[in-house]
Amino acid sequence: MNPVVRWFHQLGSPPYFDRFAARWAPWCFGLALLVMAWGIWGALFGVPADYQQGDSFRILYIHVPSAWMSMFIFALMAFYSAIALIWRIKLCEILAMACAPIGAGFTVITLATGSIWGKPMWGTWWEWDPRLTSELVLLFLYLGVIGLYQAIDDRRNAARAAGLLAIVGVALLPVIRYSVEWWNSLHQGQTIKVFGESSMDPSMLPPLIAMVIGTKFWFLGSLLLRARADNLEREAGKDWVRERAAAQASAR
Repeated sequence: MNPVVRWFHQLGSPPYFDRFAARWAPWCFGLALLVMAWGIWGALFGVPADYQQGDSFRILYIHVPSAWMSMFIFALMAFYSAIALIWRIKLCEILAMACAPIGAGFTVITLATGSIWGKPMWGTWWEWDPRLTSELVLLFLYLGVIGLYQAIDDRRNAARAAGLLAIVGVALLPVIRYSVEWWNSLHQGQTIKVFGESSMDPSMLPPLIAMVIGTKFWFLGSLLLRARADNLEREAGKDWVRERAAAQASAR
């Protein structure tokens, strides 16, 4: 068996995943804090004020990475859900459901920072703009997944039902992405492009890239912790869980 395939097969084992998550989650959080600290410092002190928006544009360094993460996490949740529904892999069910609260948190940050940014730019805290409205719908979808998962007692049936909602809801992501192009929108157009030249000044990009990388590491750490907790809850009563709990108690 290919070593990579064997590793993924081992990762599906609840005891192995528990050890993996416990080991790597702190590293993910540590890297996230270091990278984001550098990004925030650069955003506040290393980047000049925008010629039109002044210093208020600096909220971009929180808003944009959070917005990207809100869509990325939902797509990943739908991906895990599809694998779980097709191949009945329990770990993918756990990972999919662990994505939902984290993604909802990033979506709340996106909406909050968008409102704060919109007040000086648009003169109002909220506008039923296509981008803002579709992002709000994304939050409702996250809450729907969380609520459906909690409403059904059987964890596996709950994950499958909530995962199906996530798969259907992924159709919203292109609407969010292209809303500023499809409809008249107060929201500014795309300024940062993965392919092609960005309209953002190159000196402003390094802190933004750092924040994007930092939020990815923070998400990974949060995902591992939440998935580990769900995994332990599902496996409660198994010998390996009791042995691990006893070992941790004796270590204290």
